[in-house]
Amino acid sequence: MTSGTQKKITGSTAVNTTAVSTDLSANLRRLDRLANLGLVSASVAHEIKNGLVAIGTFVEMLAEKGEDKEMTEVVRRELRRINALTSQMLRYSAPKPAAFTKVRTHELLDHSLRLLEHQMSGRLITLKREYHAAPDLIHGEEAQLQQAFMNLFLNAVEAVGSNGEVCVTTGNNGAHLQVSVRDSGPGIPQENLSRLFEPFFTTKKNGTGLGLAISQRIIEEHRGQIEVRSETGKGSVFVVSLPHE
Repeated sequence: MTSGTQKKITGSTAVNTTAVSTDLSANLRRLDRLANLGLVSASVAHEIKNGLVAIGTFVEMLAEKGEDKEMTEVVRRELRRINALTSQMLRYSAPKPAAFTKVRTHELLDHSLRLLEHQMSGRLITLKREYHAAPDLIHGEEAQLQQAFMNLFLNAVEAVGSNGEVCVTTGNNGAHLQVSVRDSGPGIPQENLSRLFEPFFTTKKNGTGLGLAISQRIIEEHRGQIEVRSETGKGSVFVVSLPHE
């Protein structure tokens, strides 16, 4: 009698445990989806902010200098990029794979740096370009790669502050093309290096902690990798490796 009762209770417990486990798994999936949605939304908002900074700068310059076809086209290109980003957010429930094409890395870097020239000159930051990669073709989605590099450039400019130097270097390493972004800023404390790519981790007063996380995600989606080397008082260098076309 006692044995039968024990079996019955054990069976009931097993059923309840299974039901709880199923509900818990479903809830975890829903929470994970909400967390991903929040990260995507925050990422898009972060990129819109970056784009608006560049657009605001050029609109101001256009107003000061009058009509300039080259600058106007730069503004139009950034507007198209922002439109694509917001469209991506709206399509979140049914995302489409990125359309990879041949990308000329040096042209992409030059365009991205062009957006920050006014900001750097205003802070008396010296910009150096050392392009050694030949060929410089990679396979990827140009707008996404621009997001990744813009985040690295903005990070370097903010780290330098004023009267410093930012150097962008490219080279070949076997089957990979490497892009290095070096700044002469104060460097990154060792205790923060391992957390740099964590979403929402930031040491900046008004930072979102998303720029580097976004860059890492994009680079990894392009079958590449990103690493950072830094020493307090000696600046930092971010190295991006991407497979050749």
